[in-house]
Amino acid sequence: MKDLHEVLKKEKYKKITFKVSKTQHLLIKATINGISGNFILDTGASNSCVGFNSIEKFNLKAGKSKTKAAGAGATGMTTQIAKNNTLKIGRWKTEALHLVIFDMTHVNEALTQYKAKPVDGIIGADILLEGKGIIDYFNHCLYLK
Repeated sequence: MKDLHEVLKKEKYKKITFKVSKTQHLLIKATINGISGNFILDTGASNSCVGFNSIEKFNLKAGKSKTKAAGAGATGMTTQIAKNNTLKIGRWKTEALHLVIFDMTHVNEALTQYKAKPVDGIIGADILLEGKGIIDYFNHCLYLK
């Protein structure tokens, strides 16, 4: 659909570009609490998250969580939660983001094995649902409303 951008623009969607890494991950820049970082856009991740080592970087107020995280290659990982953070992706913004915090070492080790840059976190389905996300894979664009 050649005029997808025009249709979504009329519907007040914000266009955000992403890059595709050597590992075929979708990479996107975002800011949390005003601090910029690099993230994987992951439709299969139920929640957006950052690594334990990013708590200070993004000025997060980490609290206890009883939830255990699971992902590709790892299960039962201890987590923390940081509530009510501001997330900005391009011109789209939310001010009530709850972030799961867990050990992302295995994610970044896998990326660096393929000579890809490590990431600060993952933008998950929670954001895609809130922003009524539409991904244009061919043109490397994410649209959020």
